Amino acid sequence: MRQAFGLDIPQTLDDVCDPGTIGFGCVRHASRDCEADREWPADHRQVLQVLEAARKARIRVFFTRHMSLPKELMGVSQFRVAMAWQRVNSADEVKPWFLRDSPGFHLIPELNPLPSEAIFDKITMSAFEGTPLNIALRDCGIDAFAIVGIAMEIGIEPTVRHGADLGYIPVVVKDACGFGHRDAAARSIASLEFAGDALLTNADTFCAQFGRIVPQTAG
Repeated sequence: MRQAFGLDIPQTLDDVCDPGTIGFGCVRHASRDCEADREWPADHRQVLQVLEAARKARIRVFFTRHMSLPKELMGVSQFRVAMAWQRVNSADEVKPWFLRDSPGFHLIPELNPLPSEAIFDKITMSAFEGTPLNIALRDCGIDAFAIVGIAMEIGIEPTVRHGADLGYIPVVVKDACGFGHRDAAARSIASLEFAGDALLTNADTFCAQFGRIVPQTAG
């Protein structure tokens, strides 16, 4: 930990590993039943490993999932992104993948949130845009967050960059983040490493760090 003008300036994972001031975010977009989901690999074992460690350390956990709007409510940016993702040339060909209550919208069963956890739905790349996430984190006094899920180059990198701009310290658990395009995901990680405003780690290191924490019983 570095200090300047009365401020603590975290430099390492150990510096931010306080369950009271770090949150945990799991970015997921669909169940395995969704046809589109098969294009987005992720190592569920490592995601579950990190989620379990966060829960044992009593870190506040937030899930986000991507939601499609009905075509009648989609605007210019929504159509442009959908056409790019689905590789079609007209809005008429767009098929919303993640409509609310469709099979592909739901989280996979292994990641069902506990009653003490929240799910925020988003229609943007960043989990902070248009959701209560920033308000919820600020209200809990959280100033850092660890993030896992899918997809690195689509939802995770924008969330990390947005979070850093909001003043949070993002912790990216690299091997618990899936991707749609391996090379694009590698470029995202390289870009985050170059920028320097996020901490990057792996599942084993994250779990070992939080495994040393003994949660305090609420009184």
